[in-house]
Amino acid sequence: MPRYTVEKGKRYQAKIQLGLLQSIASNDMVAGKFRELGFTDVAVTGSGSTRVAKGLWPYDDATADIPDEVSEITMIA
Repeated sequence: MPRYTVEKGKRYQAKIQLGLLQSIASNDMVAGKFRELGFTDVAVTGSGSTRVAKGLWPYDDATADIPDEVSEITMIA
């Protein structure tokens, strides 16, 4: 499984591809999952199976496995 490192104080954007059952989740529900991981100032856009989440990582640098649903992660300004 691929891994990714997030850096303290940086903002990130993740492209999310949800499965059939997951795709009925609201953007607020998807944002809640990112908050559970530790991201703050989270916003999710999109609908159905394709979503884009943006958030701030406020903690020390950390490395974790990338979930299968996340197809792309980029650091944003």
